[in-house]
Amino acid sequence: MATLSGGLLVDEAAQEATKDALFGGSLVLFQPPRGAGYRTNVDALLLAGFATTPSPAPLGPSASPQRPPGIAFDLGAGVGAVGLALLRFGAARRVVFVEIEEGPAAMARRNLDANGWASRGEVIRGDVRDVARAHAGQATLVVCNPPYTRPGAGRASPNEQRARVGELGHFIQAARQVAGKRARVCFVYPAHELATLLSELTSAGLHAKRIRFVHSTAAAPARIALVEAQAGRSGGLRVIAPLVEREARGYTPELESLLARG
Repeated sequence: MATLSGGLLVDEAAQEATKDALFGGSLVLFQPPRGAGYRTNVDALLLAGFATTPSPAPLGPSASPQRPPGIAFDLGAGVGAVGLALLRFGAARRVVFVEIEEGPAAMARRNLDANGWASRGEVIRGDVRDVARAHAGQATLVVCNPPYTRPGAGRASPNEQRARVGELGHFIQAARQVAGKRARVCFVYPAHELATLLSELTSAGLHAKRIRFVHSTAAAPARIALVEAQAGRSGGLRVIAPLVEREARGYTPELESLLARG
């Protein structure tokens, strides 16, 4: 996974957490110190940006008006970077952060308070499937940056085990259950495992409607895929122009714009 560097995240050493700044300092993010737990990387911000800009609505007399921001669920939220970015971008009126581990859940609550959004968010500690059953159909938007490693495959440090290793199907089942009618479900996943993600989505009754590939450079293979899915009929998939992260002089203008977005 890509990491944020070059001053985009500014660490201030603290005993239990670092206090970092996103989007040019407009968003505060407390998270574990390096080596003490899973830290936010650029994939979370790419997912938030992708979820904030859905496919254009159809035009014509039968077109439905664009719905105002509703309730978003951030599944496997960690310290809350994706959901916090949605609030910053105006993509959700309210965000429910679902996280099974107490440490990251506590930091997500701290981050809501630190950014003045305690009234616009709720952190629920629990298994995503249990929370989804209790809140079935409530979401207008679901976002998920799931573990990229299945149990028994690959290695992760004890401090990062729960964040990096998990069953993709559990998150997809939860997304399907919590998603309301016409809700959008957005995932980020390794590009080389895209077939697995699409298969799991289809098995849960979710059909891909929009895909965007992210490349580290223009000549490199796709690194991750951003996927938007919905329940209902299959078909209507749009593969939009790729996002390239770096060029000769550093970050591309599009990525710089996202990382500086306020």
